[in-house]
Amino acid sequence: MKLFKTSVLALTSVMVLAACGNSDTASTSDTASAQENGELIVSTFAISEDVIQSDVFAPFTEAEGINITHEVGNSSERFTKLQNNPHSTIDVIELSQNNAASGVAEGMFEPLDEEKVPNLALLVDGAQDAVDSAGAPYTMNSIGIIYNEEAAGMTIDEWSDLWDPALEGKISIPDITTTFGPAMLHVASDHAGVDITTDNGEAAFQALADLKPNITKTYTKSSDLANLFQSGEIVAAVVGDFAYPIISEANPDVQYIVPESGTYANFNTLNVVASSENKEAAYAFINWKLSEELQTQTASSLNEAPTNADVELDEETAANKTYGDVAQRAKAIDFTFVNENLDEWINTWNELMNQ
Repeated sequence: MKLFKTSVLALTSVMVLAACGNSDTASTSDTASAQENGELIVSTFAISEDVIQSDVFAPFTEAEGINITHEVGNSSERFTKLQNNPHSTIDVIELSQNNAASGVAEGMFEPLDEEKVPNLALLVDGAQDAVDSAGAPYTMNSIGIIYNEEAAGMTIDEWSDLWDPALEGKISIPDITTTFGPAMLHVASDHAGVDITTDNGEAAFQALADLKPNITKTYTKSSDLANLFQSGEIVAAVVGDFAYPIISEANPDVQYIVPESGTYANFNTLNVVASSENKEAAYAFINWKLSEELQTQTASSLNEAPTNADVELDEETAANKTYGDVAQRAKAIDFTFVNENLDEWINTWNELMNQ
């Protein structure tokens, strides 16, 4: 089953910075010790670690006899750490697509092919298109709006609703330095009726200035939104779909919607670090992450939209994921353009939002 159109999601790169999670990581001595013991060292996102251990790592260890040690953190932090450490002991790294694309361009990762990772052949078209530029996409996510309708006192079903004066001081949006920060800038530019690539974001920042009275906080960790909803500090937020289960578990009155006008998307990808001394195990792990069996499981337990074309989700499991109709409405971001402008955008963002 095709999850999305190639023309929509032939992404050359998607996202600069963090997906979700805290910055805690395994220590250098821990990972060095793991390398000496022949264990596979995986750098991954700091989200639902207990589920990742039970559903991803443990079955792989049982099947392959390969123990896994992992470090966690957001995508940007872990990527920067790897960039600055040519002697890293990391074998496999999971990143948001733009960080991964930067690493591929810098020669930090091993090329992937179907001989080493047979399940690459089973990727949906858009994911296959991203392999050479960013590694192996194992899930796709996108942004939407999560909100408490009763607390908001209104129905929210389109991006433009976030600008409603009734929401003054009641919403949160992702910081520009997060995975979906630049996507938020694209949403603002759409609200202004301007293609962001035509004015380098000028209209987007004017739209954000108009939105600012409604913004009580910007966030860097989507997991923090659960507390903001619970405390009543916010009634709505722009967030990646992967974070919905965490927020809704603590706040069952919230709902997640993807506007009919569309959304913006990101792949999370896997790569074998060039300095790895355990490459065969690394390839085996990536092949496991791309398998129909695992992606069917993690669609439920980790809210990950599958990239394996053989995975078919029922309606309940597909809810709140970048899958099916939502995937068809997911728009690509030109991250070559984003990267050319990001430093200036961060400065402008800080001047606007932090004053």
